[in-house]
Amino acid sequence: MSFHHTHKHFKEENLIIVMVLNFIITLVEVIGGLLSGSLALLSDALHNFSDGISVIISFIAIKLSKKENTLTNTFGYKRAEILAALFNASFLLAIAFLLFKEAFLRFQHPQEIESKLMIAVALVGLTANVISVFLLKTGAKESMNIRSAYVHLFSDSLSSLGVIIAGLLIHFFHINIVDSILTFMIGAYVLKEGFDILKQSTSILMEKVPADINIIQLKETIENIPEVDNLHHVHIWQTNEKQILLEGHIDVREDISLSEADKIRTKISSILLNQFGINHTTLQIEYNCCKDKEIIKNHWQIRNR
Repeated sequence: MSFHHTHKHFKEENLIIVMVLNFIITLVEVIGGLLSGSLALLSDALHNFSDGISVIISFIAIKLSKKENTLTNTFGYKRAEILAALFNASFLLAIAFLLFKEAFLRFQHPQEIESKLMIAVALVGLTANVISVFLLKTGAKESMNIRSAYVHLFSDSLSSLGVIIAGLLIHFFHINIVDSILTFMIGAYVLKEGFDILKQSTSILMEKVPADINIIQLKETIENIPEVDNLHHVHIWQTNEKQILLEGHIDVREDISLSEADKIRTKISSILLNQFGINHTTLQIEYNCCKDKEIIKNHWQIRNR
């Protein structure tokens, strides 16, 4: 497992292509929405504009995250991408509530909609969004930052598809209310996806234990090593999605030499990497010197002693 979070050059080029596509789509859909009177099309344009902004933010974050570690930034700028994901997720939530508001107002005051123009413009938007989703698909599997931009684009693809369906219903059945209903549905999807990314990025920034690591199971695994008596004072956190860190105290069963302690430390680090994906460990080897053997040490208790 790599210690560093990297992105190949072609992904950065893909982000640039997606930026250009989204701003073109936004302009086309704003014009089409105003001419056709379609709120769904205008909401899709707003979402596309936010896509463009989110991709720019993701691009800048990738550049920052690749900067070298320094004496003042010993972890480098790896969390730049997490901050970008947090910002993009917050942006998604704001857009969702704006869509709810506009859909409610249009529901109260329905307008005539030019369905043919609505469908034509939505087809252009759908084509561009599908291309954008394809360009970011690989990166979305590797990075929460790119995934936050990907969610923007994927939801926009669904939005464009929904606009086409709504346009057909309006054209053939004159059900104009479907425009507002569609906008509500788009808003609900954006809200759900935005909240998920917000939750994930906040968890990393708050240095929570990664969701797929069971700290009790980890403790039991390490304590099954014959030389180890106890694992305690454990901290597990992430700087980003790729770098998981652990620090802890290892109480050994016998008074051993430094070279033997290094062998145990190497064995534990290998287990943590291969079984739990923890790729940076700091272990303090002890022998019968720490009275408090709790797995978690509350620092406020230390300060108040």
